[in-house]
Order: sequence, then C-alpha cells, then structure tokens
Amino acid sequence: MSYQNYIPTMWAKTIERELPKNHVFVTDTNQQYEGEVANQGDTVRILGVGKPTVTTQTGGSVVFTDAETVEDTSVSMVINQIAKFNYQVGDIDKRLAVNGVMEALQAEATAEIADKQDIAVSALSLDKLAVRYTAAASPTTITASNVLATLDGCLQKLYENNVSPKMFISATVTPWFYMLLKQAYTALDTNNTAILENGMVGKYGNVLIRMSNNVSEDSSGNSLIQIKTNKALAFACPLIKTEAYRPEKGMSDAVKGIALFGAKVVRPKEMIVLNCKA
Repeated sequence: MSYQNYIPTMWAKTIERELPKNHVFVTDTNQQYEGEVANQGDTVRILGVGKPTVTTQTGGSVVFTDAETVEDTSVSMVINQIAKFNYQVGDIDKRLAVNGVMEALQAEATAEIADKQDIAVSALSLDKLAVRYTAAASPTTITASNVLATLDGCLQKLYENNVSPKMFISATVTPWFYMLLKQAYTALDTNNTAILENGMVGKYGNVLIRMSNNVSEDSSGNSLIQIKTNKALAFACPLIKTEAYRPEKGMSDAVKGIALFGAKVVRPKEMIVLNCKA
C-alpha cells in the first residue's frame, strides 16, 4: 500500500467533514462569505448600509429637501490566519494496518485546528467594535442569585438595538458561569441527546446556551462572554489542504497541512460582551 498515493485526498475530505463537530464559537457565526475567498491575504468587503432619514408632516404641500447621502457601514474581513501542522508518522505502511491509528491522528489534528479557529472567533470579544454590557472597567461579579438578571440585562441591550426576540441568539459561557446558571435555572437541563453537540448545554428562554473553555479573557483574567445573533460575527475558512511527503533525512513519512481562515465583527449591535468574574 502506498501512503503517498492513498492518504492526501482522504485526509482533506475528512477534515472538512469533521471540523464543524468541534467548533463552538465558530458554530454561531455567519459563514456565507466563505466561497468568495481562496487565498491568504484576500479581503472580503462586507457591505452594509445606514438608515435614510424619514421625516413627517401634517397637511400642506409635500416639499422635498436635497437628497441626502446615506453613509455605508461596510467592514473588511481579511483572510490572514493560518492553523498548521507538520509531523512524522514513521513506518507508515505498518501503522496503516493497525485499526484506528490513522483515524486517531486525523481526529487530533482536526480538533486542534478547530480549537485554534474557535479561539480566533472568541478573541473578537476584545475587538474595538464589540459592545460591552457595562461601560465600567470593573467586571460584573456573577453569582447564582444574579446570573439570570445579568443575562436578561444583556438580552435587553440586544433588544434595544432592534434585535428581535425571534432571531437566533446564543450565549457562549465558561464552565463556572454555566454551573451558576444551572443552579439558578433548573429548567436549563434537557433530555435531548443532541444538546451535547457543538458545546450546547441548554436553553434559557429563546437563548441557546453553549459552553466552551475558549472564552476570552481581559488582561486581568476576567471572562468576556459573547451573547449574540448568528449574524454578528463573520467567519470564513476557504482553504484546507494536507500533503504527505518523505523527509530527506530519516526513514519515515510525514504529513503537513494548513487551514486558512479569517473572522470579523460585522454587526456590532448584534453582540453584547459581558465582562465578568465569579
């Protein structure tokens, strides 16, 4: 069996299929721009428009003023982040004969790439466009007695930004935040086994609750939790490529691969970042 001929195509397709199963933050992003980019350094210009001014009058002749120029709200997402791996597997023909070895290596590489992409999306909590729950520099201390009221406060800010309660909204929280939420809201539990996918642990009203260890922190170690719609952040991973090769030195085969991706805050009013601590 020739590893060089057998593995590359299988790996690429496996990684593309498996990545979504490991994502948490990436899951609730807008990925519609993925087909528009293909190379490192490509930029997606995501178009947005402002609101025209509408005035009213009572009776009389209708007189229009000069046409206004409506400012756009366009933003750019640069595809410039790369997750990569490069390792030797050694004596590959024998290893291929051992059930599960190659599958385990694939799963590990897949999980690590997904983790790096999730961290990149989580880090958008630190973006200058991100809207904070409070303007105060000090974090909100979360307890079982105030966790629901605080979450409600974040939702209120979203609703005040014209986010409809009918829209998809998720909150990606830390394990300690989830435990406090669970203590305060016993109905969070569910018997639906699918709830374990992509970090999903329950629902609070119309909000999907996900849990992740990749929640970003500020410089003081306080958690920056995202409560958002699935249109607030954009994500694109236009290229996943793997390649088997024979290193010049040694008696082993090796596999290397890259995943090219980018992430951006595109609708800042549709995400509230809660700076908090236990």
